[in-house]
Amino acid sequence: MKQLTLLIVLLFSFTSGAQTSQFTIKGKIVDSKTKQALPYVTLLLSSAENKKEAVTDADGNYILKSNSGNYQLKAVYMSYKTFTAENIQLNKDIVMKDILLEESINQLNEVNVIAEKSAVEMKIDKKVFNVGKDILSSGGSANDILNNVPSVNVDIAGVVSLRGNSSVTVLINGKPSMLTTNNGLSQISAANIEKVEVITNPSSAYEAQGGAGIINIIMKKNTMKGFNGSLQAGIGNPARHNVNANVSYKTEKVNLFGNLGYRYLDIYGYNKQFQTNTDNGTTTILNQYDDMKRSIGVYNMYVGGDYYINSKNTLTGSYYRSKDNNNNKMHYNYNYANANNVTDSIISRSEKYKEPQIYNALELNYVKTFDRKDKKWTTSLQYDFWNDDENQYITQQKIFPFNASVSNLYSRDIESSNDIFIKSDFVDPISENSKIEMGIRSDLRALRSDYHTILDNVLQEQFTNKLKYDENLYSAYFQFSSKYKKFNYQLGLRSELSDIKIADAKNTFNNAKNYINLFPTLHFVYNLTEKTDLQLSYSKRINRPRFWQLNPFSGVSDLRNLTVGNPDLNPMFTNSFEFTLLTKPGKFSINPSVYYKHTTNYFEYIVKRTDENYFVSTPVNLDTEDRYGAEVSTTYNPTKWLRLALDFNYYKFKQQGTFENVNYNAEDQTWLSNFRSVVKFPKIISGEFSFRYRGKNQGVQSLTEAQYSANLGLSKDFLGDKMSVTLNVNNLFNSQITTEKITTQYYYLESEARSQGRYINLNVIYRFNRSKNDADRLPDNM
Repeated sequence: MKQLTLLIVLLFSFTSGAQTSQFTIKGKIVDSKTKQALPYVTLLLSSAENKKEAVTDADGNYILKSNSGNYQLKAVYMSYKTFTAENIQLNKDIVMKDILLEESINQLNEVNVIAEKSAVEMKIDKKVFNVGKDILSSGGSANDILNNVPSVNVDIAGVVSLRGNSSVTVLINGKPSMLTTNNGLSQISAANIEKVEVITNPSSAYEAQGGAGIINIIMKKNTMKGFNGSLQAGIGNPARHNVNANVSYKTEKVNLFGNLGYRYLDIYGYNKQFQTNTDNGTTTILNQYDDMKRSIGVYNMYVGGDYYINSKNTLTGSYYRSKDNNNNKMHYNYNYANANNVTDSIISRSEKYKEPQIYNALELNYVKTFDRKDKKWTTSLQYDFWNDDENQYITQQKIFPFNASVSNLYSRDIESSNDIFIKSDFVDPISENSKIEMGIRSDLRALRSDYHTILDNVLQEQFTNKLKYDENLYSAYFQFSSKYKKFNYQLGLRSELSDIKIADAKNTFNNAKNYINLFPTLHFVYNLTEKTDLQLSYSKRINRPRFWQLNPFSGVSDLRNLTVGNPDLNPMFTNSFEFTLLTKPGKFSINPSVYYKHTTNYFEYIVKRTDENYFVSTPVNLDTEDRYGAEVSTTYNPTKWLRLALDFNYYKFKQQGTFENVNYNAEDQTWLSNFRSVVKFPKIISGEFSFRYRGKNQGVQSLTEAQYSANLGLSKDFLGDKMSVTLNVNNLFNSQITTEKITTQYYYLESEARSQGRYINLNVIYRFNRSKNDADRLPDNM
């Protein structure tokens, strides 16, 4: 009995000692040629007794923990040669030298199947979607990329929404850009986007603008040494032609880069509208049909360079210039009828619209690193200056009963802006598991608009004015993040001072808004298992009105359906809560979230009928909006050559408010879904298919019918991957149609609009001294 007791004690002591003698092995994995970090590389640490597995993070870093012993370490990454290190004695914590993975070169007659890398990564304050080698977006634009990101949608007019909410801020490399408005994202080539960050509850390091959150588009940067570049050309039907040349030259001390490009697009669309008006017992009917053709030509140039002062200091300067020529032709047909739908009169209206726009951006960046890993100080100075000249030439004639007289309307709006952006951030990892971040920022904008309208040689005073808009934002933030065992947290506080003025030359309004606000942020993450994280987050957000929402002087293309701004519109504030579970990708992954947003002083467009039975839409402040929903993103990789993804978002909202003694209350629910499949046989052909569906939605006034669309793409590489050819068919079923209905006691309004039909793209890219995985160097601010 004593011997048995002694044996048990010794066995227990041995086991306890083995459990406490655990050590870590960590390091980084990079591409052997480009020295770029490789995310999502699988590492296997194995011995006769133990096996451990890990995956590198977005920066290529890995960490493994195991008992002492003799181990073999393997690094496995698709399309790269497997790395193996033998006889690793794990009897202390080890920091490995960087592992250099080499691309696997296969024989041309070999059929090699390569799967995509993991698509989603969760950080403490964001979800990161890696673009990979998307076929549907190849040869396309940033809009095509965003439409493949779960819960993100870009409609046919270029409006970006997140979880069905258009109150979202879009950034380029963490910075504001004019190209994120007015469908400017269509000018950014999809081939140069590395990843998209979706930040539904941003940390205090990000600006507080955007009630729905932030979408941050991260551009690729070419880091290859020597002279290299790429040539790209594409054609489309309807016309979507592009040519682009990109070159770079890098040495140990400098990196010079340049880009020249041109894009031309023809866009065809239409709008149908049916309305009935009841006034004093009399009913009138209007059937309206509009045809549209937009022709857009875009020239862009980008030049700049990095200067590596030393190993810890880098200075970057660049200049970007874009010139857009917009030429639109529209024809409006108004058919007026009585209550029996018998035509009373027909009016024909034609418009020619020209808008040349020139956009310039100068940028200077300074980055300083320190001996301590991840300690960094960055400072950016950006100056944007742009102008556009909007010209409308409109003729109108009654063709039934025929009237020979023709009225001529001419309007012109000259806009210009000078924008200065200054930002400085400091990051200091004060310990192995903790870090502090702090920064300051200024956004200074001065916009001027000179608008006038002439009807039959007579100046129209009600549509003539000059406008001054100044927006100055000053902000500072501090945040602390730390890790304790399986628990990560981040606490932040941001302060923003807003100084906004808008005034017109006629002094009909002169509004100044000056306010300071605090925006706290909280993020908590718990590592439930090695492959599963739980996250709880909170942030306070602001949505300041955009300039076009404040500007009461709009275009006069269709006087019967005007959209005008409200210079007295106030910002709205949102308190956002979210709980998320993220399982790291394997063959099957599922990532559900639940969220709740409470918004005060929210604004909504209200449609009012005028005495002439015309309609005017303007944004106004209402009271509150409560929005809550559930989101699920799933992926399934049954084989190496097939990847399936399904994203589903359901939300319910309740809106309440009163405007001009009328209650505008709405409560509804809807859902969004996106299915995507990818088939990859790189030595034969690759294909991709996506299908999107948006459910019916009832707002405070309008009912928007359900909408669906589908895209199909094929891709083939030639000449050892130096050349790629891609064929895309977008809006496959010609189904991107927006249908809306408004029903009131006095009128009924129904509209159907299509801003873009089906289009086909053929794109060819040729690379010299550059691999397929490397991208053009494009501006940080775009």
